[in-house]
Amino acid sequence: MARKKSRSDLVQSSGNVFSDLKLANAEDKQTKVRLAVAINHILESHQLSQTEAAKKLSINQPKISALGNYRLAGFSVERLMNFLTALDRDVEIVIRTKPSSRRRATILVTAA
Repeated sequence: MARKKSRSDLVQSSGNVFSDLKLANAEDKQTKVRLAVAINHILESHQLSQTEAAKKLSINQPKISALGNYRLAGFSVERLMNFLTALDRDVEIVIRTKPSSRRRATILVTAA
């Protein structure tokens, strides 16, 4: 029988699963995923085929498939932001001083 998890077995998330898993480049990975989620949502809402989406983003169909499956190693953050502008979305970058209550500065991607 499986052991029940006690409260002491649970660890609160930092908000970045890649950081929680202690993966290299966690901030970059999190940023790419959030951008890809926004792109995939837009593509789905427009009901574009992979071929149509590839044409709109000026990439080939296998890259659309990789993007749709969140295989993002071949995509830079800049390239993903360019995809969003190709999909008629503005991308706004705001730089501000981090609060003193937080140990590290972070990168946050929010879709409006």
